[in-house]
Amino acid sequence: MKKELMDILACPMCKGDLDLSIEEEDEKGEIVVGSLYCGKCDQRYPIDDGIPNLLPPELRQSSD
Repeated sequence: MKKELMDILACPMCKGDLDLSIEEEDEKGEIVVGSLYCGKCDQRYPIDDGIPNLLPPELRQSSD
């Protein structure tokens, strides 16, 4: 995921701002593993293999 996406991403549940937590970046500076956190509704969205999973929690669990 490119860090520039943070300018346009919002929480799918409440439309609140998301905070980025980076666990791993590649050599180009793109996020490979991390998470997005919404402080407004206390939801966390994982980033795996560079792809943010912004499904609501109940749908995310059924797709695992």
